[in-house]
Amino acid sequence: MLRKKRTEVLIKGSAEVAVRLAQEILKIYPVRIIEEPNNSLVMVKVRESAQRSLFYLGEVFITECKVMIAGHLGIGLVKGPEPELGYNLAIIDAAYNANLPETKDWTNILLLEEVRLQEECEALKNKVLKTKVNFETMDV
Repeated sequence: MLRKKRTEVLIKGSAEVAVRLAQEILKIYPVRIIEEPNNSLVMVKVRESAQRSLFYLGEVFITECKVMIAGHLGIGLVKGPEPELGYNLAIIDAAYNANLPETKDWTNILLLEEVRLQEECEALKNKVLKTKVNFETMDV
């Protein structure tokens, strides 16, 4: 699973999944905190569709954390004030960067969480579609 997809599943999914994976690593490996979970602002860059030019839409409040495991850096970035999730994401990222053996078993866990998220999204979409009005069938 690619890093982007893995991070998306961990952020959008249940926080328990990230906690469980991070705890697996914390039990076995020493984790050195490079940067404690702290709050920051990042600029959001957007491409304007008509002229294809870039501009800054505004700022987003984030929590970021950096850790080191076995000489490999892990970074956790999450929108909003989420210090625990940022820390867990950094640990998971460092574990993948260090290619630790525990990460091989995580693929199935992350895939199951991704399926659960898709089912949740589909259920919400179906719920919204029930309220959709089709104006083409209305007599005027």
